[in-house]
Amino acid sequence: MKLAIGSDHGGFELKNHVLKHLEERGIEYKDFGVFSEDSVDYPDCAAPVCEAVLSGEYERGILFCGTGIGISIAANKFDGIRAALCSNVFSAKMAKEHNNANIICLGGRVTGRELAFMIVDAWLDAEFLGGRHADRIAKIHKLEK
Repeated sequence: MKLAIGSDHGGFELKNHVLKHLEERGIEYKDFGVFSEDSVDYPDCAAPVCEAVLSGEYERGILFCGTGIGISIAANKFDGIRAALCSNVFSAKMAKEHNNANIICLGGRVTGRELAFMIVDAWLDAEFLGGRHADRIAKIHKLEK
């Protein structure tokens, strides 16, 4: 699995901790930035990660901003992206199993490091269940048109 990763300045610190966690798990990723805590606009940070996932080069993505809210709103403007803001393990698991979320978003100012690791692991380890959930995803795609 290859992941596309990105953050704004508010998610920079948590992103770096999660990158180390991914390395420990042996998961391949590309960090699309940012690379400092200098202020940037989260829509600009969401775009390259969403484009990378939509291109098929990366299977999934993780985005970070201060709360996770802004960057999840920006990510969901891309047709084909199903970005889920996850603040707990159960939501992360359901985001994959029921919603086939191809991106999760985390808040660097509101999510602790260890919880972030558990959220990421739950999402990465879950599998889309298909069936009635696939029918619902198809309805979401119709909304994008």
